Amino acid sequence: MEHLERDVVVIGAGPSGLTAATELQRAGLSVAVLEARDRVGGRTWTDVVDGAMLEIGGQWVSPDQTALLRTLDRLGLETFSRYRDGESVYIDPQGRRTRYTGEMFPVSEETEREMNKLIESLDKLAAEIGATEPWAHPRARELDTISFHHWLRQQSADEEACNNIGLFVAGGMLTKPAHSFSVLQAVLMAASAGSFSNLVDDGFILDKRVVGGMQQVSQRLAEELGGNVFLNSPVRTLRWPGEDGSAAQGVTAVSDTVTVKARYAIMAVPPNLYSRVWYEPPLPRRQHQMHQHQSLGLVIKVHAVYGTPFWREEGLSGTGFGAASLVQEVYDNTNHGDSRGTLVGFVSDEKADAVFELSAEERREAILASIASYLGEKALTPEVYYESDWGSEEWTRGAYASSYDLGGLHRYGKDQLKPVGPIYWSCSDLAAEGYQHVDGAIRVGEATAAAIISAARS
Repeated sequence: MEHLERDVVVIGAGPSGLTAATELQRAGLSVAVLEARDRVGGRTWTDVVDGAMLEIGGQWVSPDQTALLRTLDRLGLETFSRYRDGESVYIDPQGRRTRYTGEMFPVSEETEREMNKLIESLDKLAAEIGATEPWAHPRARELDTISFHHWLRQQSADEEACNNIGLFVAGGMLTKPAHSFSVLQAVLMAASAGSFSNLVDDGFILDKRVVGGMQQVSQRLAEELGGNVFLNSPVRTLRWPGEDGSAAQGVTAVSDTVTVKARYAIMAVPPNLYSRVWYEPPLPRRQHQMHQHQSLGLVIKVHAVYGTPFWREEGLSGTGFGAASLVQEVYDNTNHGDSRGTLVGFVSDEKADAVFELSAEERREAILASIASYLGEKALTPEVYYESDWGSEEWTRGAYASSYDLGGLHRYGKDQLKPVGPIYWSCSDLAAEGYQHVDGAIRVGEATAAAIISAARS
């Protein structure tokens, strides 16, 4: 067991923890980053599977993600645009397939009116409430105690419109059924992206990717930290002075390989993993309660690689949507400069529950059949097929990020980033702008580092 002394110990080597660590190191504070996995990157992971480079985790870059864009520029990483030329495909609730262009699904005039009405209502709420302190708004309790599913149906009797709008937050972002989270949580998701209109615009929210993969952000940040990143080092115990002690007494983090005594600790893992650490003494009651109301969703990210991007030859962009389909979203995810074609599809929440009851082969057949319903029979026979199942990852246990259950956001949100003595919290799950994205992870990492630098100098 190696024993170290540092100014700050960071638990978790994802984009947020590594951003905080590099900011602290540049400010002259010593750091040690302890990571449970055998790699850095957290929920970003670029790997080669059967000869194909796949973005197993987070990958998208949108124009409003200025913190991420600034970091990419500083690290010398380039981006490329997602392919989206040609027609998209919409599958309606009856399973009918329609090719279309533009942002709006090819629905009836009435359903289109209802969808636009819902988008306008959510845009207004997002602009009024914002992403920074949604829990402080006068209507916070009202909007946090009704599910997004039921609120949508209070606003519209058009079931197709409600399901289509629900898709962009439920299956597409929080990866939970719309009845399990609140309108306030949905509004936070929209406000964090600038507006609900941005969420429904796949050309905006899924604009670009990083050449060579998003995990490089973490890899290059870790390189700047040199030998101060320790892999295969899950932290088992965090000793801190307790509520009655002084933060000046510092903390001690005990991992499987390294023990670090530090002035401050940063928990840079998703909230569902906070309880994997044994705190001596226990955290205050508020934290115990708050963390029980935060959970990750469930989504299978499906990768299918073909000899060529055959859909392009047929005038299709590779983009498809179907709220009632097993695969609710599909996109062209071909790598930069690759002659092969890659599709990525998503199976979320209760649909993921259902297919996980099947055998691996049955699940593959069902998922590929759903993708083929958008893009034709050629989609049935990929050269490489892979399912990203973050719910099975020991040190993640879900995707994409955590959200509160009904009533949790307005009740606990104001305290989610509040330090507990010398312990700070930093992850994309707690972000305002860029919530759930690498951009948010970086923003929170920078803010956490700034707070510790200020405390250390006072």
